Amino acid sequence: MLPGQPPTFRPPSASERPWWWRLEDAEGGELDVEGFTGTRFLTQGDAESWVGEIWAELAGHGVAAVTLFEHDRQVYGPMSLSA
Repeated sequence: MLPGQPPTFRPPSASERPWWWRLEDAEGGELDVEGFTGTRFLTQGDAESWVGEIWAELAGHGVAAVTLFEHDRQVYGPMSLSA
């Protein structure tokens, strides 16, 4: 029998990755987009880089705007994804 994974290989908790985006439709309602909703980041810069790289893909899934949060604190947004 193999031992369990060492603690260094456990997935990070939400408290260790506090930055996340709320994905919103045109009316400001929250969207659940599989593969994107719930993605969390270690730093604000990581979160901003991620959305900067995939904003067009998010828009293609019906996301009209995004709002950045650190834990439960709204940092800024909604930010439109219109070109």
